[in-house]
Amino acid sequence: MMHRFSRRSVSAALRAPATRYRIAAAAPISFSTPIPVSAVESDNSTRWYSAITGGKCNTTRHSSQLNLKNDLFLGSRYESTAAASDSGNPPPPPAEKYEYQAEVSRLMDLIVNSLYSNKEVNASDALDKLRYLSVTDPQLSKDAVDLDIRIQTDKDNGIITITDSGIGMTRQELVDCLGTIAQSGTAKFLKAVKESKDAGTDNNLIGQFGVGFYSAFLVSDKVVVSTKSPKSDKQYVWEGEANASSYTIREETNPENLIPRGTRLTLYLKRDDKGFAHPERIQKLVKNYSQFVSFPIYTWQEKGITKEVEVDEDPAEAKEADQDEKIEKKKKTKKVVERYWDWELTNETQPIWLRNPKEVTTEEYNEFYKKTFNEYSDPLASSHFTTEGEVEFRSVLYVPAASPMGRDDITNPKTKNIRLYVKRVFISDDFDGELFPRYLSFVKGVVDSNDLPLNVSREILQESRIVRIMRKRLVRKTFDMILGISMSENKGDYETFWENFGKHLKLGCIEDRENHKRLAPLLRFFSSQSEDEMISLDEYVENMKAEQKDIYYLAADSVSSARNTPFLERLLEKDLEVLYLVDPIDEVAIQSLKSYKEKNFVDISKEDLDLGDKNEEKEKVTKEEFSRTCDWIKKRLGEKVANVQISNRLSSSPCVLVSGKFGWSANMERLMKAQTVGDTSTLEFMKGRRVFEINPEHPIIRELNAAFKSNPDDEDALRAIDLLYDAALVSSGYTPDNPAQLSGKIYEMMGMAISGKWSTFDSQQSASQPPQTETLEAEVVEPVEAGSQK
Repeated sequence: MMHRFSRRSVSAALRAPATRYRIAAAAPISFSTPIPVSAVESDNSTRWYSAITGGKCNTTRHSSQLNLKNDLFLGSRYESTAAASDSGNPPPPPAEKYEYQAEVSRLMDLIVNSLYSNKEVNASDALDKLRYLSVTDPQLSKDAVDLDIRIQTDKDNGIITITDSGIGMTRQELVDCLGTIAQSGTAKFLKAVKESKDAGTDNNLIGQFGVGFYSAFLVSDKVVVSTKSPKSDKQYVWEGEANASSYTIREETNPENLIPRGTRLTLYLKRDDKGFAHPERIQKLVKNYSQFVSFPIYTWQEKGITKEVEVDEDPAEAKEADQDEKIEKKKKTKKVVERYWDWELTNETQPIWLRNPKEVTTEEYNEFYKKTFNEYSDPLASSHFTTEGEVEFRSVLYVPAASPMGRDDITNPKTKNIRLYVKRVFISDDFDGELFPRYLSFVKGVVDSNDLPLNVSREILQESRIVRIMRKRLVRKTFDMILGISMSENKGDYETFWENFGKHLKLGCIEDRENHKRLAPLLRFFSSQSEDEMISLDEYVENMKAEQKDIYYLAADSVSSARNTPFLERLLEKDLEVLYLVDPIDEVAIQSLKSYKEKNFVDISKEDLDLGDKNEEKEKVTKEEFSRTCDWIKKRLGEKVANVQISNRLSSSPCVLVSGKFGWSANMERLMKAQTVGDTSTLEFMKGRRVFEINPEHPIIRELNAAFKSNPDDEDALRAIDLLYDAALVSSGYTPDNPAQLSGKIYEMMGMAISGKWSTFDSQQSASQPPQTETLEAEVVEPVEAGSQK
């Protein structure tokens, strides 16, 4: 079967000989002047040196600390009994050619072009095997070489070299493991361990499939494996090319290439893939895929030291300074950056999920969250747990404090919020609902499993029983975490959570019927008795009347619209609480729940509303009195309504338009009409029946009843019915089919009501008091002199 990977590293290169780490393909090496490792390293441990002169290196500053007898050079002479010291020795044996133990032309094509779709490579297990075997055989680790992995690149030539100090391989192991495709040295080792009396130890090894090594040819034209096993006195070199059906094995005789123990994998990259040989890219890949590998991984990086150096003086300035003897001469300096190459530890972060939760502080959880997911604020909650039994895995989950900026798309589960590890090696964060349902896609965390295969693909995830069990337990732990936030003493935490992720939980009510009992207590709504603060369904049930059997709700576009609707009149009189569903997704979520704690959800805008206070005798009398009037109104309205009947939900309004029991409500109809890609052919069908309910106690209805009895053909009475229906249409939340016609009816009624009311008053006032005109005569005033008296 062909498996494809998405945005993750492929299974493994070097199953038996390498260490547990993930990197990109390797770059060519030019073996020349050795470059010493940083002087910071301890003198007591064997040092590793670069075989690549990737830039200027300050070798003089370390020369005093080098011990050529004890220090190891990759690329320079290392003292070894296997190296020839003079030309008198016989020439090295020629390389032997072997045929692959498989139909390579087809199998290699399958591996390179079909099995793996991502050109990032993984190596595994050599260090673990050495550490395990050295417990019973200390001679295997007698060489004082640290257990680590070192990666060098030559970006100019396109070469990557990966060196581990692990178990290495003998000549026969090279033939068995790298000459037979689908032959795994790790698998053999595990089988031997299980058969031994130490089978209870932790054998958490990765490479168990035997094809991962050949994924190196995804990016390489040629692969060279140089390996030295502590079981052998000789070092051997395996060499193969991408399209060849054979490989060669020879003894390593070049003293400059000898290593004390372990394996060096050299990848000669294809022309299009030489970008993998950039040191920055290698470092990024290691941090992404092997951040939590238990052994240190060093990458060869260019560094710089800032120094002050003297600057030659300008002759004119020097002459001027000599003339003034009083001025003290100061040497001029400038800062320069001295570049050099050195090893840098790349995987510094420890896997927090492997620690005991009791020993991890909240600050450490928060710091891990921020660093892993590039967050700036602390999470609202975290959950650290280990699942054992049928499936074993460890996980740390987080609930963020805020949703991503500018994103309100809850239907896209590809959030890269869950990072899947297998045996601490990163596999992928690109899932499509396999580990978490899409309504919980806001949850962030890491999941580390020992039961999944390393080369896990989308198809494996979808079909794996292990993944289904993991998903079920992860979802359960997530609900426990959210429930803990809701029960916190700080109510502001859950208010923050609900504001950011409340819609996700409502979507869960629609999609995840199995978890309705866990979702329902987490929901929050406004109500007729709590318009400023949301309440839970538990709080609603606690406040229910003793005789109340159902949970009443009303869907509207806002709290103010719901508060002023005529559907609420009788319920408010009876002090019955009604939930306000003001979010577009609310109505569908509640209908999916159907009930809560054996209380059914009832939409008060639907027909056949039962408030539990029926008076059959009174209803019978009212029905007899208004039955013919209802038929008369139905005849006038025609197909606009399915029926006209007496209402038990109105107290102050004359009428209301309710929806059928199984059709859309007015709110749902409004939402569906607003859908840009909605199916208009189903709109008329789902609109369902509309029932026109009248209030027999209202004066307008009583007047219409009298009009029917006296003159059922009266045009004013018939127009009043039309206007009454249109008004009920608007007040009940529906959209009029012809708003202009409704406006015309309102204008007509207004004209009838106010015709001549103010204009008659003005004309009568004008007639009783005709305008009077007066002729004013000018008064002559004589001037008076100042100071005189008149």
